[in-house]
Order: sequence, then structure tokens, then C-alpha cells
Amino acid sequence: MTSSPAPIDPSPDARRAAASHRIEAETGIDEAMIARLVDGFYDRVRQDALIGPVFADRISDWGPHLAQMKRFWSSIVLASGTYQGRPMPKHLPLPVDGRHFDRWLELFRATARDVCPAAAADLVIQRAERIGESFELAIAGANGVLLRKGERFVRPTEAWVPPPHRP
Repeated sequence: MTSSPAPIDPSPDARRAAASHRIEAETGIDEAMIARLVDGFYDRVRQDALIGPVFADRISDWGPHLAQMKRFWSSIVLASGTYQGRPMPKHLPLPVDGRHFDRWLELFRATARDVCPAAAADLVIQRAERIGESFELAIAGANGVLLRKGERFVRPTEAWVPPPHRP
């Protein structure tokens, strides 16, 4: 009695493609939806009084940044493997804290709900929440603050001092 050889695991590329197709079939997410999500989100970000200046101080040419973010979200949501960067080191020196991440998520959730069907919005929001939590923990740690579960990172602010009185 001869046995047939054990099936060979598909290549990483084949597994990635299968995962992407499964996610697309279950949620309707595709590259065009990701592009609309990223474009819509960053349109809101640029107009936002709290987080807009953080981006404006660092990004002068939005085209490459948006293209990079589309690759990032494609990799995060569709397992496409199109993003090969290391986002954490770029974010560690940013002057942000939990308040900025809350606003980032608020804008992201609103954009996702406007752009995506419910199942797709739920998935991308879930991923964004994990990313936000991870980045906040890392930024806090880079600033010497170790957060316990449920704690938030809030940067100390300088106390307001009235300007000197001039007669």
C-alpha cells in the first residue's frame, strides 16, 4: 500500500493571495476601497485642528505619503504584502499622546463608516484601534512612561503664564 505524499504548503505568496481573496469576499474590501478610505481620511486629517498640524509640519508632498499609506493599509487589511516599511521609528519622535490617538481614531472611524460597507468598516476600524494602541504604548515607552493596561499616555503641558504686564 503506497501513500500519497503529504500536500505541500503553498508558497507565502499563494497564502497571501488566498487570504486577500477571502477577506475581499467576506468584506468587500479591495484596493479601490482602501484608496478611497486613505484619501478621505487624510482629507479630514489635513483639516483637523489637533492632528492636522502634526502632519503638516512633516509632510510637504502628500502624493508619496498617500501612496505609502495605501500600501500600508492594503498590507494590514488585505495581507497584500505591498508595504515593506517600518512605521514605528518614524512615529516615536512625534509630539503626540493619547489625545492625538483618540482624534486619529475618531476621524478614521468616521471615514471608514462613510466609505465602507459595515463589515469592511468593522474590520478596518478594528485594525486601526490595534495600531493606535500599539503606537501609543511605544511612544509612551520612548518617553520613559510605562503604561499599565487601560492607562493612557498624556504629555505634560506647560502651565500657562500670563504675559508680563505692560503699562
